[in-house]
Amino acid sequence: MHLHKHLVILLTILWSTLSCFSYRIDQHGPTRNILAHHRPKPRLINVDHYGAKANGTDDSKAFLKAWRNACSSSSGSEFVVPKNKVYHLKPITFSGPCSPNFKVKIYGTIKASSRQSDYDEDRRRWIVFEDLENLIVEGGGTINGNGRIWWIKSCKVDETQPCIGAPTAVVFKNCRNLLVNSIRIKNPQQMHLTFLNSVNVRASNLRIIAPADSPNTDGIHITASHNVQVINSIVKTGDDCVSIVDGSRNIVVRKLTCGPGHGISIGSLGKNNTEDKVSNILVDKAVISNTTNGVRIKSWQGGSGYAKNIKFQNIIMHNVTNPIIVDQNYCDRQEPCPEQYSAVQMKNVVYQNIRGTSNSEVAINFDCSKTFPCRAILLDNVVLSRQGDEGDMKASCANVMLATRGKVTPRCE
Repeated sequence: MHLHKHLVILLTILWSTLSCFSYRIDQHGPTRNILAHHRPKPRLINVDHYGAKANGTDDSKAFLKAWRNACSSSSGSEFVVPKNKVYHLKPITFSGPCSPNFKVKIYGTIKASSRQSDYDEDRRRWIVFEDLENLIVEGGGTINGNGRIWWIKSCKVDETQPCIGAPTAVVFKNCRNLLVNSIRIKNPQQMHLTFLNSVNVRASNLRIIAPADSPNTDGIHITASHNVQVINSIVKTGDDCVSIVDGSRNIVVRKLTCGPGHGISIGSLGKNNTEDKVSNILVDKAVISNTTNGVRIKSWQGGSGYAKNIKFQNIIMHNVTNPIIVDQNYCDRQEPCPEQYSAVQMKNVVYQNIRGTSNSEVAINFDCSKTFPCRAILLDNVVLSRQGDEGDMKASCANVMLATRGKVTPRCE
């Protein structure tokens, strides 16, 4: 169903609101608290000085000993992982709270243990930073999840294997005023990087790399977090480049290069009849190439809550299978999921200045709920063409209250 003039006016107001939201996030990001004033020269805590060998044996105990010393330093300190060395770690948690003015400098490579038995106590996470405030993590080094030993045993790769979760490579949990800059994360066991229950986060100049066929290797996963910026980063992976899920609000993703992978996703939401809420999301100046999706919002039938106040703008897509997709009937089974009447409400979503090519016939797909249709959706200057100019292209629009502005191709019938 299509709305008319009053919907365009409503969405114009929404566009202005989201623009103001974007400005506020950029002006009041986490670096104001971290870098606002001059600090004395920090004390350097080098993991080598605490017994780290970088010779293929486990360095976890040395890292924890160095961490405790750095964390408790009253004068400010830098936890240093030296360059040109490879350190092997078992699952490890770097806990706070720590003294003020604390930095982690990763210059070398940190590599995960190759023994899956090392994860018997917790298969969900490898490296965890938790309960930390005003932390800076940087240095240009590499975190290598050694994921191939996990991928070959994934049920998505080998159907004879049981479907058992694998660790996320790096998790920031319960952090506030966090800066993560110039770090490379590669070949994770499952997800690369998660921000969980964290506030005021800036992640910039990240390089996140895994093969296109690596299972469940989401690049940046944001959950239950507020005021998060992901800036000027590259993600090449086997799943979502960025995924934003329940409890997240005030999220900016800007200047992201994505692909291969599954694109930029909000969701999934509402699985197992849960109430999930996501709001105030801006994706700006992204380049998405050779992905299964471009920008996607997905939810399960039977859930509740909302995904609202979302803007995708200034995006270029190359050879994307589903450039724009909203799916309120998401199902990951081979057989159809049973029809349910409750749904996560999708509303106030703007797609503006999006250009590119689709390698599938349906370039724009709104598969919305019959009982909770998508509301207040605006397509503004969205022009998509068929990759290689081969074949027809169309939009599929079910149960959506939609308005258009400027040139829009293809259009809903």
